[in-house]
Amino acid sequence: MTTVVSSTPTALRRLYLVRFGFAVVWAVLLFLTRSDLGPVSITLLVLYPLFDVAAAVVDARSSRARGLYVNIAVSLFAAAGLAVACTSGLPAVLRVWGAWAIVSGLVQLVVGVSRRKMGGQWPMILSGGLSVLAGSSFVAMASAANPSLATLAGYATVGGVFFLVSALRLGRVTG
Repeated sequence: MTTVVSSTPTALRRLYLVRFGFAVVWAVLLFLTRSDLGPVSITLLVLYPLFDVAAAVVDARSSRARGLYVNIAVSLFAAAGLAVACTSGLPAVLRVWGAWAIVSGLVQLVVGVSRRKMGGQWPMILSGGLSVLAGSSFVAMASAANPSLATLAGYATVGGVFFLVSALRLGRVTG
């Protein structure tokens, strides 16, 4: 029996489409619970970086990009940090999420730049840069009078759209 191994662009295209779908569904669910740090929103908050870990593992196996191992560690740490932060309130959640967005955005930026010859990576490069900026804004929002989880839902949606655009561009590049 012969096993067919997908090329890196094909594997990434599939992964990016899954990440888009997950981000949109997650964002809708979080938006519906945005004013409450209840069991559903806490589960969603911890689930997002854990999904990022799983996606980075799949990506690392198909592409061997070393920066993804940093992202795996950072996202595992973020999931644990978010679980603890949820017991302290929304400002703590926004600070942890913001720090995670900054570091994972930097990793995404570096990995995207290293893959740019593959094509379809400019959306990932832009998304990484925007993640750094958004993370900084989450940290700042933690001190606001009425912090909200809605901003995280918006962040996930925009990130998901970047994954979709990149998947579509990879599709054109690889034929």
